[in-house]
Amino acid sequence: MYDILVCVFEHCQQYELSDQNNRVAKKLSAAGFDDSDISEALTWLAGVVRGPHRSIAPLPESGAAFRAYAPKELAKLDAECRGLLMYFEQSGILTPQTREHVIERALAASGDGLTLEQRELGVLMVLWNQQTPSSRLIAEDLFAPATTRVPS
Repeated sequence: MYDILVCVFEHCQQYELSDQNNRVAKKLSAAGFDDSDISEALTWLAGVVRGPHRSIAPLPESGAAFRAYAPKELAKLDAECRGLLMYFEQSGILTPQTREHVIERALAASGDGLTLEQRELGVLMVLWNQQTPSSRLIAEDLFAPATTRVPS
């Protein structure tokens, strides 16, 4: 699914995900992706485009509140992932509302745990959908070869 998300990010526009879903699926199929993987990825992306299923009341700013995680969230989001979310939030990349959207999409992803790149990609897709300028910066870091990310 994550290879498909990268392909969508690199080759599609946001409007295509909501208006031309069949066209996107055909593009992905032509690129060689399996139909079941395409369906899973597009279903996951539909949740990004729609936003969180529950309405979220206004959340306090990060400095004025503490985010406690439910057992289900702790099972899916390891300490490194929660630290990454906290880092993005404290850096101003995520708001409390976008953090909740990222958490909701992480819980919707298949599998037990997520790699660091998958977590970053989840954040990226939420920010990309909201047309957040920082999504391009995260994308550059995420798609850079691993050797260029590690300082010498």
